[in-house]
Amino acid sequence: MIKVIVNPNEISIMGHAMYESYGKDIVCAACSSIVTTTVNGILKLDKDAISYKQTEEGIIINKKKDNDITNNLLLNMIDLLKELEESYPKNISVK
Repeated sequence: MIKVIVNPNEISIMGHAMYESYGKDIVCAACSSIVTTTVNGILKLDKDAISYKQTEEGIIINKKKDNDITNNLLLNMIDLLKELEESYPKNISVK
């Protein structure tokens, strides 16, 4: 299961959805697309707004600036991940 943990200045996305085998998992692909698009979009607008650390287990995003654009893009990412959770509750959890 992918576990998304949201804190005020940190979001961690860890695990594997286990919907299908690696390389064929549509839940992992959707989650990765949502997160990658958000991170790249924020960094394109302001390279100092966030930092992130990629690990074997997942990614940790740290918010370094508190501004409307960064906040709205991160909130949008969380909303999209929650929608994914509604469709695949056995494969992704957002807390």
